[in-house]
Formats: sequence, structure tokens, C-alpha cells
Amino acid sequence: MHPFASYVLRSYYKNTGWNEDNLYANLTRTSNAILDFKVPRGLHFSISKSPNPLFKTSYSMNALPSLNGSVGYIFTSCDLDVKNSSDVRVKDMVDRFKVYDQPRRPEGKPEEWLAGERVDTRDYLLYGRLYIPTGRLDALYSTRVSPTIQAMVAAISDPMSSLQSSERSRAGSGGPSSNMMFSLQHDTGKWCTEYTWSAEDGMWGVRCLHNFGKLWTPVDATDEPGKSARPSKSRSKRVDEEEAMEGGLKGRISAGAEFYLSAKEKSAGVSAGIRFTTLPDATPPSYHFPSSSPTSTPYPAFSQPPTTITALFNPMLGHMSGAYAARVSKDLALCSRFDFNVYSYESEWTVGAEWWTRRSKTKPSPDHDNLDPSAPSSPFSVSVESREGEIQGVVKARASTTTDISLVWEGRIRNVLVSLGVVSNLANRAKPIKAIGLELSYFSSG
Repeated sequence: MHPFASYVLRSYYKNTGWNEDNLYANLTRTSNAILDFKVPRGLHFSISKSPNPLFKTSYSMNALPSLNGSVGYIFTSCDLDVKNSSDVRVKDMVDRFKVYDQPRRPEGKPEEWLAGERVDTRDYLLYGRLYIPTGRLDALYSTRVSPTIQAMVAAISDPMSSLQSSERSRAGSGGPSSNMMFSLQHDTGKWCTEYTWSAEDGMWGVRCLHNFGKLWTPVDATDEPGKSARPSKSRSKRVDEEEAMEGGLKGRISAGAEFYLSAKEKSAGVSAGIRFTTLPDATPPSYHFPSSSPTSTPYPAFSQPPTTITALFNPMLGHMSGAYAARVSKDLALCSRFDFNVYSYESEWTVGAEWWTRRSKTKPSPDHDNLDPSAPSSPFSVSVESREGEIQGVVKARASTTTDISLVWEGRIRNVLVSLGVVSNLANRAKPIKAIGLELSYFSSG
């Protein structure tokens, strides 16, 4: 389950038109959502409040295995429509299988003029969290420098760890635990480049992602009153779609790489990755398309299942990873991943699944993907979710050759978001349960 701060940050990105999915760091987000989900440990409570659309507060407490807590504050320059925990879409609070949107160039805020002078300001977000009793402080500042450039500054200050590290430094080992990181992201839709610098170890990094094929184009607005807009004809054909072989999966390809260099550690690293996703997008957001007429559909129906295939390679460490994820039915998605090291010959095979549970009902639900209900459906189409029932939650399971099995349920009970999970090792007969936890989250606005 996403923390409240993460939910607000994603809402901020959506409100300002920034596509966080078009980053090399999120290349494997689809497979990670199924195979690397977080299992709560112990007992965790979280209460958040939005007094107004610009300011948010969050309080959390861990009751088990040790007692500690934190207080967080968030301020944004733009109004955010943050829902209550009783009516927020469950899918917005959970990392899940998703075929992400077709890349598009970010759009900036419209210019505002007053008495012949430009008065519009840049969007920004301020976040801070203080942990008790350790006194650790986390801070984040994010702002849009231009329509295609975003800058971020993240800082961590931990007094207790700094004291321990200072003692280690006197002995000739260790270093300061506090750190500050600067990041500059440049997204043009087809290309997305990220430059980072870490103050603690003097590490410089560059990440780059390139999307092959054409970019997303907006719909054509009709000049005739009473008629709705329709998708542009320029997006009906794609370079990679035209070259696809008959009978195979039609999709687009994204490839990227990263390089980082540490001046303090005198070390460097490099990695490369590639991703294939099917077309058309399985769940396009409703804000990309205006309301359609009963005779128009935003996307034609395709019989191919929504699929994502990724591969990563780190030549310096010799690590290789390949993942395959697909939605095999409306409520079931499966994923498998194979990791291999060419130097040590160590390997790991991981499989996982996510299954969405529903409550039977006949009227439309706010928890479905907002698609045109008149669109033709296929065995893998989600356009009829509103008639299938309200989503109650999701069950995720993961197993690997390391004999660890993880199971978690995330959903809503009345007005509270709940996450219940367990991690077990069946090979250990003396202690088969390694960890178990329960997380409760409640937030409201107004």
C-alpha cells in the first residue's frame, strides 16, 4: 500500500502533467509491482489529514516490534484533488500490473497575464518528515523549471547515525550518514534524461531512456457543435506496429542505460535495459480523451493480452535479469523473472501473481478504469469493469527458488485501507513463518 506522501506525490505529478513512468529507473515497474511488493512487518498505523488543497499532514506509528513514529508535512503550489481513504480508488494506492501510457511530451502551465505582465508561477512541492525518537529528518523539494525539465532536491539528516559514524570515522572507517542529492530530469516524450549528484560520496550519474515509434498525439477537436472529439488519424499507424509480423504481439520498444561515477570511492558502474509493451495501451487514463459519443471509441479492441517484457544487464557486476508479465484475464496477472550472474553462475527464478477481488453490484463503480462502456470488448478488455462489481482489494503472491514465499492482501475495510501480509520459509521446519504484519491507513480531506 502506498504511503500517504507517495499518493500525494503521484497526484502532484498527474496534476502538473509530469510522466514519472518515462524514467529509466521505472523501466521494470510493471514486473516489480508483482514480484517485489512490500510485505508489512509488525503493526503499523497511519493517519493523514488535508486541511486544504495545498497543505497536508501525516502521522504514523509502529507498535511492533518496537515503538516509534513520525510526523510529516506536505505543501504544494497547486490544488490537489486528494480523496479520502473511504472513496479513493484502490488501484491508485497499490503498485499493480499496468501497460503504461504511450510516451508524450509534457505540457507546461498556461501563461497568465495581468496588466500586461506575466504573473504565472512555477509548480513546486515541499515535503518533510521527522522520525521519533531518533530525530531523523527527511526532506524533498520538487519544482518544474520548464515544461520539459523538473528539478528535485532530497536530503536526509540522522543525528544518531551521524554520532555513530563519527566514532567509526575516528577509527578510520565509515562516513557521515546525512546526505543530499540533486536530480535534474529532462523529458521530451521520445527521450528522457536524468542527471543526479550525491553529496555524501560525490557520485555523478546519468540515466537515459529512448522510446521508439511515434509519440502520443492529442485528439482532434471538432468544430461542429454537438459532436464530440475523435482520435487523430495520425496515430492509427505506428512505425513498430507496421513492422510487426502477422500473428505476433504488436507493441512498442523502449531502451535505456545508466552510468555513474563516484569520486570519493573511485568506482564506476553501468547498466542497460530494454522494455517491450503491447499496443494499444490496455488502460488509457480518461483525462487523455474527452467524453466520446455512443458511436465513437477511443481504442479499437485487440485480442492480444496486455504484456510487458523487460531485460536488464550490468556488465561490471555480470548480472542479467529478464522478466515477462501479462494479464491473462480481467482480474489476474502473472509474472516470472530469471536472474543470473555470469561470474558466479548464481541464478534465481521468481514467479508471482496478483488477483483482484470484487464485490457483486450492478451499478457503475468509481474503482473501475474509466473507459467508454460502448467500446467493443475482448477477452482481455477491461472496458466492462463497471458492470463486474466494485473492487475490494488485491491478493499478491510471490515464490522463488530461495524457498521464500510471500503473500499479501491489500484493500479497504469500511473507511480504512488495510495491508496484511506474511513471509514464510517452508524449508525451515522449526520456524516456517519469518515475518507477519498488519498496516492500517486512514486519511481525510476538508
